[in-house]
Amino acid sequence: MRTWTAPELPELSEILKPAEAPKLFNTATGRIENLCVKDNLATLYVCGITPYDATHIGHAFTYLTYDMLQRAWLDAGVEVAYAQNITDVDDPLLERANSTGVNWQELAAEQIALFRSDMHRLNMLPPTHFTAVTEVIEDIAETVLRLEKQGIGYRVPTPDADTDDIYFDISRAEELSPWRLGDVAHYEQSELLILSAARGGDPDRPGKRNQLDPLLWRAAREGEPSWDTVVGKGRPGWHIECAVIAQQALGTPFTVQGGGHDLIFPHHELSAASAAAVTNTPLAHLYSHTALVSYQGYKMSKSRGNLVFVSKLLNSGAEGSAIRLALLGHHYRTEWEWFDRDLETAKQRLNNWRELLHWKPAEPVESTTVVAQLRAALANDLDTPLMLAIVDGAVTVGVDNPELLAKAIERLLGVSL
Repeated sequence: MRTWTAPELPELSEILKPAEAPKLFNTATGRIENLCVKDNLATLYVCGITPYDATHIGHAFTYLTYDMLQRAWLDAGVEVAYAQNITDVDDPLLERANSTGVNWQELAAEQIALFRSDMHRLNMLPPTHFTAVTEVIEDIAETVLRLEKQGIGYRVPTPDADTDDIYFDISRAEELSPWRLGDVAHYEQSELLILSAARGGDPDRPGKRNQLDPLLWRAAREGEPSWDTVVGKGRPGWHIECAVIAQQALGTPFTVQGGGHDLIFPHHELSAASAAAVTNTPLAHLYSHTALVSYQGYKMSKSRGNLVFVSKLLNSGAEGSAIRLALLGHHYRTEWEWFDRDLETAKQRLNNWRELLHWKPAEPVESTTVVAQLRAALANDLDTPLMLAIVDGAVTVGVDNPELLAKAIERLLGVSL
């Protein structure tokens, strides 16, 4: 799938040595850890959108987090391979298409194009691999068949379809692979059942061996898109899609699996299970998750409709750099609420930086010192609020080399001055 044009990253290596490699909080262990990078190549997979309501501030906050991680790696002289999927066939997309009377493929194409535009205008680094689920249907089906032959995939009678649905046997996977339930999500069983029901699972489905067993393959139903494959006519389940796309693009285990906090369970836990069952290796070395964003007193969600769309902010005249600053003022692991005034505050900060950067004080701060502070904050679990405070202080006091600091701000923060 076509991605978007990459922003330019000003070069600092002629003046400064590469920075230290970043450390990141690992959801699976509850610790800030060094990242496992092999042969100077970091590999990153971030779960992409389901294209029926793109792109809201919550999406942007997540993708900005992993944009910042890539900038930290690149500034440390580490190469990056970044993969992202698009779930362009799924129940929420089909439901939206049906309710609005729009063809589901046309709706997906429209929203994917909007997502690309939003990411480009926000100065986001594009994925190296950008893959739609519909591009790899047969590959996913072949993986499901392999799991079925291993006894990890099993069929459940499906009265409203000509063939059976296929489910993933969690208990069998624990016997045959290195994965164990709880490797990623450390929740009680009662919480897992609630989250499964709320986030696309079907714990009460008759015929399943375990209430938490996820769907691998949905048999064709009347009025739904489907494909003729080696496991029959139908379409993939959610978790196996990401497992296959990530493994094809990056191999396993890759360095970081990223996404929003609401993906910890079931999606990331059961994607890890699916991948481990197929490859007999862990999916990722580290699991990273961004906090959820609220608006009007509630978590931002499509079901509630309290969404703030990036495209509307941009089309109303907001700069991508200002939107970035509004988001970067919050640490990626801390829940927060978007207020409409946040953008005005960010615009004022951006104007202050532009106005104050080039003034000539009698005793300026060394720009190299400021850049070192920015790099240290970025490397320490992506401490973007501290980075903004460092720039605020530097431009207020004045620096000896404004051009160097401006380059560093664009390279490290993605903010153009």
